Amino acid sequence: MQRPTVIPLFPLDVVLFPAMPLPLHIFEPRYKLMIARCLSEKLEFGMLLAAENSVASVGCTAEIVEKTRDYPDGRMDILTMGRAVFRLAELVEEKEYFEGKVDYLVDEPLRLDASTEKQLVSVFGQCHTLLFGRAWTDNKGEPETLVYRMAARLPMDLAGRQALLEMRSEQSRRETLLQWLEAFLPELADRQQTRERARGNGHGAN
Repeated sequence: MQRPTVIPLFPLDVVLFPAMPLPLHIFEPRYKLMIARCLSEKLEFGMLLAAENSVASVGCTAEIVEKTRDYPDGRMDILTMGRAVFRLAELVEEKEYFEGKVDYLVDEPLRLDASTEKQLVSVFGQCHTLLFGRAWTDNKGEPETLVYRMAARLPMDLAGRQALLEMRSEQSRRETLLQWLEAFLPELADRQQTRERARGNGHGAN
């Protein structure tokens, strides 16, 4: 698939990953125009992390999967899906909204360590059960998007998410996420035990 080299941009305090669903509420006039164009031309737009008065240079394109609601004043709700990682090469200011000349980034050849994958799936599965009360079932997707699909479910800060997005090795992403999970799991387990004690005595945690 030939992707356009100039795409509309949507800076937001969110990190979008490939294979990650993201619902959006569109209300600003310039972005209503942008989304109308993307729907008409079946065009993906670029999501870039905008935080602390700066905008990241690496982002992910978003495909509009569905317009889920129209409002009388022109606002809309849409469901998007992350697709391709890109680097912003040049900002283009010719329309009401920003566009960018972009270079699409490709991962290094897939070289995976089976032991890391086994450990990652195990620790993530434990975290998922503690967070959501059910087992993780989205483990049948493409190997190169495993970390993205996991991280999308986790309360990871924006800087951590952006770091994963900028890595071009799935093995490096897996090692980084595993390290994060191994630090997060004990904290999560402690929270769960505190909640259970609070429910048990009816008076809150001691």
